Amino acid sequence: MSNILNFGIPKGSLEDATVGLFKKAGWQISISSRSYFPGIDDTEMNCKLIRPQEMARYVERQTIDAGIAGRDWVRENDSDVVEVCEMVYSKVSRRPARWVLVVNGDSKVQKPEDLKGATISTELVGFTKRYFAEKNIPVTVEFSWGATEAKVVDGLCDAIVEVTETGSTIKANGLRIVCELMESVPVLLASKAAWEDPWKREKIQQIATLLQSSLAAEGMVGLKMNAPADKVDAITKLLPSLKNPTVSNLYNSDWLSVESILSEKEVRKVVPELLKLGAEGIIEYPLNKII
Repeated sequence: MSNILNFGIPKGSLEDATVGLFKKAGWQISISSRSYFPGIDDTEMNCKLIRPQEMARYVERQTIDAGIAGRDWVRENDSDVVEVCEMVYSKVSRRPARWVLVVNGDSKVQKPEDLKGATISTELVGFTKRYFAEKNIPVTVEFSWGATEAKVVDGLCDAIVEVTETGSTIKANGLRIVCELMESVPVLLASKAAWEDPWKREKIQQIATLLQSSLAAEGMVGLKMNAPADKVDAITKLLPSLKNPTVSNLYNSDWLSVESILSEKEVRKVVPELLKLGAEGIIEYPLNKII
């Protein structure tokens, strides 16, 4: 195998977040509206824009070596691929996507078994068919091209399998969730052939490490300050950190330098308290990675 990794960038809702994440991790990806082949400043990588619904299929076929897609589409295609790691994008959502079985609010259906002989509409046809087959519940599953919720409202089907995060839109349309079928988050996938190739495996692991370290840094900042020696214990107790704050002596001074990593949201609560304890020269700085 050549020392080039063919990587799939998810086209659509995850596209901008993925490009931004790669930038924080150290890669510059440029995407033209007229091309499905993004540029990347890494001579060891080629990128392609691919719909998440198809990503796992192309990875399994070894058309590409690796890519990012939702776990739901991996299971929909029943793909035989390696899930390297989860990629929970905080800038998109911290909540997993939930695929749920939904009926009209006045439906008598209370459990999947009540849908025996029913027609179910969904984008997730393969997964839904397998779900009901494993439970020995005979149903007809039809592919939905969109506006899936409207189909059950209009009586075009008996139930739907739809994706949601909070369920608020489903409830607002007068529908009811019967049960949850699956949770899904974005995952970094690799083909088995690429994973068995030492060079490609190491490259994929490098990407996984740096992307995950960038995700870990989202919403986190560094905080650095000078503190009087007699107040340093109180200040370090106040500061949250990954382990313990770093404390070092200032040159020719009885003051100390204190440095910590904490959530950006915690800064607004902590800084006024630090000032009360005598901290000075407080500096807040962004983080690209936490490894």
